[in-house]
Amino acid sequence: MQNPAVLKLDNTTIDLPVVTGTENEKAIDISKLRDTSGYITIDSGFKNTGATKSAITFLDGERGILKYRGYPIEQLAAKASFLEVAYLLIYGDLPMKTQLDDFQFQISRHTLVHEDMKKFFDGFPSRSHPMGQLSSLVCSLSSFYSESLNPKQTADELNLTIIKLLAKMSTIVSWIYKKYLGHPIVYPQNKYGYVSNFLYMTFGQRTEEVEIDQVIVDAMNVLLILHADHEQNCSTSTVRMVGSSDCNLYASISAGISALWGPLHGGANQAVIEMLEKMKTDGGDVNVWLNKAKDKDDNFRLMGFGHRVYKNFDPRAKIIKKACDDVLNKLGVNDPILDIAKRLEEAALSDSYFVERKLYPNVDFYSGIIYRALGFPTNMFTVLFALGRLPGWIAQWKEMRENKEPIGRPRQIYVGHTNREFIPIEER
Repeated sequence: MQNPAVLKLDNTTIDLPVVTGTENEKAIDISKLRDTSGYITIDSGFKNTGATKSAITFLDGERGILKYRGYPIEQLAAKASFLEVAYLLIYGDLPMKTQLDDFQFQISRHTLVHEDMKKFFDGFPSRSHPMGQLSSLVCSLSSFYSESLNPKQTADELNLTIIKLLAKMSTIVSWIYKKYLGHPIVYPQNKYGYVSNFLYMTFGQRTEEVEIDQVIVDAMNVLLILHADHEQNCSTSTVRMVGSSDCNLYASISAGISALWGPLHGGANQAVIEMLEKMKTDGGDVNVWLNKAKDKDDNFRLMGFGHRVYKNFDPRAKIIKKACDDVLNKLGVNDPILDIAKRLEEAALSDSYFVERKLYPNVDFYSGIIYRALGFPTNMFTVLFALGRLPGWIAQWKEMRENKEPIGRPRQIYVGHTNREFIPIEER
């Protein structure tokens, strides 16, 4: 057992246990600090606070490592299907073939969404934001499946709730896209796999068969895997926090969707395209913008380069770059925005300023390009992010419940007024 950390306060010495993770991460356990000393800790934004012990995802930003349940992201992206990764995250191990077949079959039985949910779409304004629709619709599933409200669900009942959410999420996302276009919805065809079915519902028509290109399927599969989980980020922590109150899975995931909606979290790939559009309007000279990014007196920020967690490189970016190149080559899209993106990528990768600072294109840069090439409007990007992140959110919620973690209740240091006398309004 490791020696405790020693904290000296008011001439008192306090021993604090040291916790070591399986990847040799170390933490000081301060959970009893207030009880023993009357002190709490302050960590604005929880940047250096571990809120939980988790066996789901390991992330080392300094070394550029990302693993799901011990499996390197590079191997999963190259060899696994999205549903295999979803099963891995939620249940802890890669499925055997019979387990995966049953998992896929169970999901295929629940892809249809209750017809009454279509009435929600009638009520949304024609240009309402897709993330607002998604959060509302996912939360509403708890009204259609009231058994999910029971915090004492059996393992089988909980598993059915998980299956229903995984199955219906792709249908809901495709319906949101169709609503945006003003097109009739397309119902699922369960002869397709999970990713192919989503693409069929998104880009297909009711009256005709659609041939789904395997290059597009493979690229979407990789995108969803790369976004499936990312440790204790804002939206994931939100899901766990809301779930800690014994809130049902649908409402907890809806809260995560709302957290992801914020432009500081899930909107990065949308910001990439908006930046590229601004460059196009300005004439398309990427060197002008690279120089602005290097000018410390200019508040311009190059979106899609570098990462707040990965201090070396984003391991997902290397994977998705190939998928991006494959999609652009296959589709042969003639889009000046995508042309600027490729020129910007080439210029930044050869510029010593960015190379020395390890400001490489990240996963948001390439995912935005892919979604643009496929024809998605920018305000759908975060919805697609949520579709990929869903298994991770479910896994984190499930782990929190299985660990019987207490309800989340952060402390604070009060800095407001002290006692003030109330003055009646006529005397103020």
